[in-house]
Amino acid sequence: MNRRNFIKGAIALTVAAMINPTELFGTATAATALKWWQKKSVYQIYPKSFLDTTGSGTGDLRGITRRLDYIASLGVGAIWLTPVYVSPMVDNGYDIADYTAIDPRFGTLADFDELVAEAKARDIRIIMDLVFNHTSDKHPWFIESKSSRDNPKADWYIWRDGKKNSAPTNWRSIFGGSAWQWCDERQQFYLHSFATAQPDLNWENPAVRRALYDAANFWLNRGVGGFRIDAIVYIKKPRNFVDGPADADGTCSVHNMTAATPGILDFLHEFRREVFDGHDIFTVAEANSVKPEDLPAWVGERGVFNALFEFSHVNIMFPHGEVWHRAELFKLSDFKRALSDSQRATRDSWYPIYFENHDKPRSVDNFFPHGTDKILAAKALATILFTLRGTPFIYQGQELGFANAAFDSIDAYDDISSRGQYDLARADGLSDKEALRFVQKFSRDNARTPMQWDSSPNAGFTDGKPWLPVHDDFATVNADVESRDENSVLNFYRRLSDFRNSSDVLIRGDYRELLPASEELYVFERTLADKKICTAVNFTTHDVAIPAKIFDGARKIFGNYPDEKNFLRPTEAIIYEL
Repeated sequence: MNRRNFIKGAIALTVAAMINPTELFGTATAATALKWWQKKSVYQIYPKSFLDTTGSGTGDLRGITRRLDYIASLGVGAIWLTPVYVSPMVDNGYDIADYTAIDPRFGTLADFDELVAEAKARDIRIIMDLVFNHTSDKHPWFIESKSSRDNPKADWYIWRDGKKNSAPTNWRSIFGGSAWQWCDERQQFYLHSFATAQPDLNWENPAVRRALYDAANFWLNRGVGGFRIDAIVYIKKPRNFVDGPADADGTCSVHNMTAATPGILDFLHEFRREVFDGHDIFTVAEANSVKPEDLPAWVGERGVFNALFEFSHVNIMFPHGEVWHRAELFKLSDFKRALSDSQRATRDSWYPIYFENHDKPRSVDNFFPHGTDKILAAKALATILFTLRGTPFIYQGQELGFANAAFDSIDAYDDISSRGQYDLARADGLSDKEALRFVQKFSRDNARTPMQWDSSPNAGFTDGKPWLPVHDDFATVNADVESRDENSVLNFYRRLSDFRNSSDVLIRGDYRELLPASEELYVFERTLADKKICTAVNFTTHDVAIPAKIFDGARKIFGNYPDEKNFLRPTEAIIYEL
């Protein structure tokens, strides 16, 4: 391959200066047996939006079972289900009223058992979502707890007296508004880190912890393959409930006061002993605020979980906290550094690689500049997803290149967080139009529009009225159309997944970032013994040259353009074998 040193937009640094020799991250996995969850990827399903088999407008468990062959075609080893427990659905299932029952809108326990069995027949395991920081205010535990100050469950939640007719502290909930809610029955306030209808459990009470562990073991006994644990960083509250450093509105985010509080790991190690140990399962926790350098205490043999979702790379646009209208433009170098820091921190354990989930906007609209070709962008992120070290997580629709929905009215949004962020922006002086613009970009509903199966009405998701509008691109962006298009995003995902699952270099190999200072290219290599694979992605909308020496003797094995040049075109992604 004839590669010239530089062309249009040549990079002015020497290769030696751009390659950082300290960025070589090893892995203990290279010398040890792989676990099942290291060998394949995980497919995340938001059941409410996946497939409706009853005409209710809401997806259900039988819909997932019906599409297991489609999911298997992506080469996945597990399906992560967001909550399907009994819930009033104030926060779309993350407000649980019964930890050991299936909500009737999703089906029955028999439907769940059938899903587990049919998935197992395809060598796929089911991972349940555990929400153990809080319950619904309709949970029997809370109904009893709030009834009086001396009932048997009086201290199962966080209760405090107010101060001078106001809340106990100035803490602001993650969804906006005070984190404290007054209760007439007890004449006290209860803490809710999220919605008012999601009271926080009191983990200091051993009876609470026992009840939660029993709930988790209930699902293990039904054959689940592991757990994703929601909002776990908030379970340990500080010893003293005091005001925090105030923002301009006089409040302080509850996140800043309770996330990863000292002593939390004592609770979590007990959790591991009582539930995880002795089972061949995969455990991955949501851990917003756990820094990369702290990951070894949370994951691996000496930690608690097999892997940890941390947020540094997906929250790169929120350096001052996740307030949508305060988002800032980010530098590519910061995004790359976040990923490389996580690769380094988990070199002796494991990492869950993701760019989308049910709480984040669609990645093609989140990490690339305006005007980027969305099909190329979807394939570019897939290229990174499957070539970084760790277990890739695919969120439903991501494999089809789904984009943000951008509804034209706040009334069209179902997400409680979106409405809270909208109200916060309006209170800060933004106009309706300005506030809506940020909701359109960052709303969780962007990830929750119904799955698009074909070009029929409602995209084949339901015969009824969908609970959330289908994206207006469903006629061309759907599983049926893309399955028949060799060059589609879907078939690109399938090929990449097969390649990753069969590559020792990608599963076991070391990671090293190249060109870390570049604000245009993300380039990294994976190495195992004498084998080397390199990924190069152009994050701009213009051509970018790459130093010739990096790819001397390289052979292209994947790319999102059909041909090859001696430079990277807009949003081009290439995997080389060196």
